[in-house]
Amino acid sequence: MDKNNIKEIAQQFAFEGTILDITPLGEGFINDTYTVTTEGDAPNYILQRKNHHVFPDVPAMMDNIARVTAHLRRKVEAQGGDPKREVITLIYTHDDRLYHYDGENYWAAMLLIEDAVTHAVADTPHLAYMGGRGIGRFQTMLADFDEPLVEVIKGFHNIRWRFEQWDKALGEDKAGRKAQLSKEIAWIESRRAKMLDFWMMVEDGRLPRRVTHNDTKLSNILFDRRGEVLCVIDLDTVMLSTSLNDFGDAIRSYTNTGAEDDKNLDNVSMSMELFCSYAEGYLAERGASLTPTEREWLAFSALYITYEQTLRFLMDYIDGDSYYKIAYPDHNLVRTHAQYRLLQSMEDQYEAMKAVCIEANK
Repeated sequence: MDKNNIKEIAQQFAFEGTILDITPLGEGFINDTYTVTTEGDAPNYILQRKNHHVFPDVPAMMDNIARVTAHLRRKVEAQGGDPKREVITLIYTHDDRLYHYDGENYWAAMLLIEDAVTHAVADTPHLAYMGGRGIGRFQTMLADFDEPLVEVIKGFHNIRWRFEQWDKALGEDKAGRKAQLSKEIAWIESRRAKMLDFWMMVEDGRLPRRVTHNDTKLSNILFDRRGEVLCVIDLDTVMLSTSLNDFGDAIRSYTNTGAEDDKNLDNVSMSMELFCSYAEGYLAERGASLTPTEREWLAFSALYITYEQTLRFLMDYIDGDSYYKIAYPDHNLVRTHAQYRLLQSMEDQYEAMKAVCIEANK
């Protein structure tokens, strides 16, 4: 987009000071993000173009974020913290909206948290531990949140919904690939009942629905220069579900010793060391407020989320690669195999994982 057009969009928001420059920030897979630099002592900002194809109801999504950040801000202030650094601060438009719609795209803005650090991967046990503390603290601060939240992505981490999609994909076989995938399809089908049993505990309330982030990779946590957690960012996917989804998603991304699309499956396994570090950090913040049932099934959530991702990669391959971007024709099948190997490693270590989650920080 032309820089003048972006500046015109930025000027719709109630920023302090005069805008000096707007520059792209990172290479997001979903949203386009820019840094807005202002003159003098005025603060700097983040401007984002929200992907309304992924998030079909951006106004509702922004309302979710506003409700959650307001709750977090009250908690941080009550604890004597700095809400401008420990919580995302949304910036409203001049007409007091949470977003600007330019006729084609939705835009949102927030205060830039200066002098903050992000990490792409947990390459040390300490970093995994601190990431666990960050997500644990986020969930604990929202444990008493009792406002409604909109489901911004239908069926997110809902395996019953994923199986409806899966059965449809198998029935249609759009790319004509199903006949060559009997082994991989068997991987999915052999675990169907177990995964549905887990999700049924969410449906019947044995695993309570709470505020969840739903994208708990390490890069969504801001740290200060001393390595302390500042806050959790990228709240677009905040919804109500089981807290265990956030734990399982983090373990899937933190502990893989290989790449998500590793062709050499010998590289892929779950690092028990990183699992223990993350679990210790998470439970140090969150353990006291989990129910005994949540504790019991916490480790299984890593298997559940990794299984779901295996299913989704394979389903997209069967569908003709219509969802995930691919770099070569069998990319989604390579992803499927690598994700399944990670799942197998978790299954092999499950009893040890479960013992850690039940006993740690009791």
